Amino acid sequence: MSEGGPEAGQPAQARRPAQAGLPLRVSTLELFFDLVFVFAITQLTGILSHDVTVLDGVRVLLVFGALWWMYGGYVWLSNARTPVRTPERLLMLLGMAGYLVVGLAIPHAFGRDGVAFGIGYLIVVVIHGWLYQQVNRNIARVVPFNLAAALLIIGAGVVLGWGAYVMWAAALAIQQLSPLITRVRGRFAISPSHFVERHGALIIVVFGESVVDIGIGAEGHRVTVSLALSAVLGLALVAALWWAFFGVGDDDRAEEAMLRADPEARPALALAAYFFAYIPMLLGIVALASGVKQAIVNPGSTLPAGPSVALGCGVGLFLAGTAAFRHALRIGAERYRLAAAGACLAASALGVTVSVAAEMALLILIVAAALVVENRRTDTVEA
Repeated sequence: MSEGGPEAGQPAQARRPAQAGLPLRVSTLELFFDLVFVFAITQLTGILSHDVTVLDGVRVLLVFGALWWMYGGYVWLSNARTPVRTPERLLMLLGMAGYLVVGLAIPHAFGRDGVAFGIGYLIVVVIHGWLYQQVNRNIARVVPFNLAAALLIIGAGVVLGWGAYVMWAAALAIQQLSPLITRVRGRFAISPSHFVERHGALIIVVFGESVVDIGIGAEGHRVTVSLALSAVLGLALVAALWWAFFGVGDDDRAEEAMLRADPEARPALALAAYFFAYIPMLLGIVALASGVKQAIVNPGSTLPAGPSVALGCGVGLFLAGTAAFRHALRIGAERYRLAAAGACLAASALGVTVSVAAEMALLILIVAAALVVENRRTDTVEA
C-alpha cells in the first residue's frame, strides 16, 4: 500500500509537477485503471448473488482486503508521480490486465479459479513493486511481503477447503503488518487535489456500476409498472448515498482540510480518511448492489434474510463510512449518520416480513431524514 516516500532516491527531473508548485490532477490513465479495479470489486456481488451467508461475507472481506491494499498502493504511487513515460504507461496497463484476471476469477476465487486469481494478483504486485522502486528504492523492503501474500493466495487456490481461508488470512496479515515490520524510511508528499479527485472519481464509478446492476437484474424481464417502480427505488437509494457524500459537499471540505493540514500530517490523514474510512463505504455499495440486483424483479414480495440484510447493511455501512471519513478529517457531524446506520440495519426486517420495495423506500427515508436533521443542526450551530 503506502510504502516508501516519493522523494527518497527520486531523480529531480522525474518528480511530479505538484512538487514544482503546480496542482497534480488525475490522469486519464488513472481513471482507466480505476474502471478495471471497479470491475473487480463489483464482481464481489457474484459471491453474494444468491443466499447471503456468513461464509460469503468472510469471502468478500478477504478478497476485498487484498484488492483494496494493492489499489491503495497504486494510488500512492501515482500521487508520487503520474506515469507519463511510455514504459511506465505500458507497465500500468499490464497491472490493469492483472486486475482484470483477478476480477474474472473472483466469483470462484475459493474454488476452481483460485489459482487464476492468485496469478493475476501476483502480476498486480510485481508491476506495483517495479514501478514504485523508480519513485523510492526503499520500497524494496516491503515488496517481498506483497510477493509472499500473492504466493499464499496462489497456494490457497491449490489447497482449497479451510486451509485456503487460513492462507488468505495470513496473506492479508502479512500485508497489513509489513509497514510496521520494515519501518520503511522516506517521507510522502501528498497532493490533496489529486487524492480527493482520484478517490471521489472512484466512488462515482462504483455508484455507476451499482446502477448497471439494476439493469442486469432486470435483464430478460418485461418492463411492467412494478419493475419500473423497483428500478426507480434502486436508483433513488443510490442517489441518496451520493447525496450523503457529494451532495453535502464532504469532498470539497475534505480537500480544504487536507490543504490546511501540515504536509507532515497529510499521509496519516490520507490513510485514515481515504483508506480505512473508504472500506465500509465501498463494501456498503457492494452489499447494496447485491441486494438491489435481487430486489428489482421481486418488488412486491419479500426476500430471504440474506438479500434483505445486504440491502440494509449496505446502506448502513456506507453511512458509517462517511461518519468515519468526517471524523478523520474533522469536517462535520457524525452522530446522525451513525444513528441512521443502526436504523438501516433494523429496516432489513421489513424486506423479510412486508416487501423489499417497502424496505428500499424506508432506507431512502432514513438517509433523507438523517441529512435533513444534520443540515438543520448545522445551520442552528452556525447561526
